[in-house]
Amino acid sequence: MKLLFLHQNFPAQFRHVAAHFAANPAHQVIAVGENDNLKRAIAGALLHPGIRLCPYPAPQPSGKASHPYLQGYDAAVRRGLTTANCVGQLKASGFRPELIVAHPGWGEALFLRDVFPEARLVLYAEYYYHATGADVGFDPEFPAVADDRFRLRVKNTTQWMSMENADLLIAPTRWQQSRFPRLIQDRIQVVHDGIDTRHVASNPFARISLANAGITLGADDEIITYVARNLEPYRGFHIFMRALPALLELRPKARVLIVGGDHVSYGTRPADGRTWRSKMLDEVGSRIDPGRVHFLGRLPYADYLRLLQISTAHVYLTYPFVLSWSLLEALSAGCMVVGSRTAPVEEVIRHGENGWLVDFFDHQALAEKLAEAVERRDQLQQIRAAARKTVVENFDLQSRCLPRQVELLQELAG
Repeated sequence: MKLLFLHQNFPAQFRHVAAHFAANPAHQVIAVGENDNLKRAIAGALLHPGIRLCPYPAPQPSGKASHPYLQGYDAAVRRGLTTANCVGQLKASGFRPELIVAHPGWGEALFLRDVFPEARLVLYAEYYYHATGADVGFDPEFPAVADDRFRLRVKNTTQWMSMENADLLIAPTRWQQSRFPRLIQDRIQVVHDGIDTRHVASNPFARISLANAGITLGADDEIITYVARNLEPYRGFHIFMRALPALLELRPKARVLIVGGDHVSYGTRPADGRTWRSKMLDEVGSRIDPGRVHFLGRLPYADYLRLLQISTAHVYLTYPFVLSWSLLEALSAGCMVVGSRTAPVEEVIRHGENGWLVDFFDHQALAEKLAEAVERRDQLQQIRAAARKTVVENFDLQSRCLPRQVELLQELAG
């Protein structure tokens, strides 16, 4: 079978399923992605050698003369045309995919049906925006503006036009599926990307060295961990920071390890243009011991995994939004997770059974629950075991998610 994958940041969610097909010489797999992102993936050894790459240059940015609502759409059209040209060259060389798998969020899927009308098209249904009931307007500290409803309707246009031509959509959680219009929900299958639970597992001998602090930490230490791609309100960074003064007072021997960059993945920067880390340190920095709170930036994956393995209690907070891989990896590693009582976290964590849940905005309750998790660490082994069991039984890459993805794609391709 000939398969074509498109994602501006390939391999992203398609890493394992693309590698599965590429490992079989009976299949031909081509991946289309933005040039600089593909270079980073190659450098990080994230790509199967059997995947042929078709890079495209970053599209020219849209102008500012158009209506603000249309600037994102203009960027999507530009990217769609760029990828259409890229796959058009593949077609001219004789490549005819039976199956195309793409992410519709940035416009790459807009014109695929026009180039390859015979191919079956699968789209990754990650997130469909709503003005109410999800991330927008969730946090009263950052209230929605009056025209969000209009802006988001236009923002969804790129996905909607792509989904119109899709034969199948795949969403990672039931809640994310429920965000999409009812008209297409019967075409959405819920299958997570998958967690490699054989690799992401507990390790009582794990250690992590903090060179700047001159110390090495292990599972016997009191360690609170927080992980996000970037430190920002969407992942509750501001709430977590406000919990630290009380937490450090309750647990005078605890250390806090914070992983994440200073850019913005979701939402916006503070109004003054600074980072959320500097803003929150201005707010609470005088009440926390900098010698016990360690900002580690972005870590290599092996170091990140060791951090989870030595964690006494792990924090996962999020607006009602896309579920992070890091939550499932923390559970798979047997972490004692204290998460926010928000969707889709509640789809995974059952309070008191495989983790604990707190109100997203209650930083005092978060501090108290984390302190309790440290105090009762020896009594919470059953919850840790249940956390791992949840991921093994429902999100395991090799036994559940990847086989189901492959099955769906093969059925669609006939």
